[in-house]
Amino acid sequence: MLNNKTILVTGGTGSFGKCFTKYVLKNYNPKKIIIYSRDEFKQWMMANEFKEYQDKLRFFIGDVRDLARMKRAFVGVDYVIHAAAMKQVPACEYNPNEAIKTNIEGAQNVIEAALDSDTVKKVVALSTDKAVNPVNLYGGTKLVSDKLFIAANAYAGEKDINFSIVRYGNVAGSRGSVIPFFNSVIKNGGTELPITDYRMTRFWISLTQGVELVIKALEEANGGETFISKIPSFKITDLAEAMMPGCEKPEVGIREGEKLHEIMVTVEDSMTTYEYEKHFIVYPQMVWNNRQKPNMSGKKVPEGFSYSSDNNTEWLTVEEIRELLKTVELEK
Repeated sequence: MLNNKTILVTGGTGSFGKCFTKYVLKNYNPKKIIIYSRDEFKQWMMANEFKEYQDKLRFFIGDVRDLARMKRAFVGVDYVIHAAAMKQVPACEYNPNEAIKTNIEGAQNVIEAALDSDTVKKVVALSTDKAVNPVNLYGGTKLVSDKLFIAANAYAGEKDINFSIVRYGNVAGSRGSVIPFFNSVIKNGGTELPITDYRMTRFWISLTQGVELVIKALEEANGGETFISKIPSFKITDLAEAMMPGCEKPEVGIREGEKLHEIMVTVEDSMTTYEYEKHFIVYPQMVWNNRQKPNMSGKKVPEGFSYSSDNNTEWLTVEEIRELLKTVELEK
């Protein structure tokens, strides 16, 4: 599907963008991958990292806040992956206007540029569990962003273009998450691993799994869907045990803007959610064209269904976590 296609990734120098680029170059033969971001140093670093693929890569300096620049970047593009965002919860809380400009106004600019393009066929936006019943500004901005991308399908008209979303939680090993934090404590000679709340659970997803979910959305989306992977859950206390067996685990209290569990599908979403072999799809409650129909190969979830890391049916044991940790690359 991606062979001989031009793909643009906003925020493409981030961990997702690099993993996506590596995955696509390994498994497909794209015409071109455009990395759109505002940090020239990160682009230079990525260009060196992917030196052998320089004929396939283009690096485009620009900000999602700049609509004119976005429109220039979208010329000749077939598929857009929107990964650019302010993601750090404390930074968004302290700089709310900046978070709104990037996460909401930037999302609208991606939509406008795609709709005004003569070539863009599919746009997939990365979402987060924090957009579900948000308790912090980051989650609030991503909720609005999700709604914008879903509603964008109403403006497609007769154009062959659609917008969809993929949603997952913290990626294993990502900056600011629990695995690198525990790792730093251990490396610095710590003898105990602090737990914010003994009840806390999370989903386990790797960067590659996140990329594969985006590829699935590119292949299957008709417009307005939210794709969610079926992945295992784990207890934070079990993660601590896997990383430092037998250690003390003092409970230190939940952090501001943090949730006990990662929620992917709410009870309210269940009315339009279908289950498939390896994923769920939340379909839009408002439908604007006859393309936005559920894929009937799935099964409608029962009323009252929800999918979160604490009510999951698949759980990792301490030993399974320990094995998975061997595959985790910590973000630098």
